[in-house]
Amino acid sequence: MKLSIAALLTAATAGMVSAQNKVDIVKVVGCLREQGAGNWMLVAATEPEISSANAPPRSEVPKEAPAGKNEFKLIGVGEFNLPAYKDRTILVKALYIKAMPVSRLNVTSVTEALPACAPTAPQ
Repeated sequence: MKLSIAALLTAATAGMVSAQNKVDIVKVVGCLREQGAGNWMLVAATEPEISSANAPPRSEVPKEAPAGKNEFKLIGVGEFNLPAYKDRTILVKALYIKAMPVSRLNVTSVTEALPACAPTAPQ
């Protein structure tokens, strides 16, 4: 009986640890900039919102470039042809990895929202 109680406690603890390490899938809208060769950043970006990994429905795509204050490093971007979206407003779905000094977005989808960035978007 003691062994089964210990096993239950171990399983419960493991469940708590994995829940704490959960990485959310989010959507973020911002301006795509290349800051150095292959270093893709989303600048003037909105706050991350919990979402699904799927490409967004047209109703989720903004009609105006946001003047957000966030910046994210994009990772896992090899299959998304980001040069085609450079200096445009995009909506990204991604795994949100909080980090200092810059949080990262492990991209699952990219959708062009507008052919330009907000005028206030940093270079």
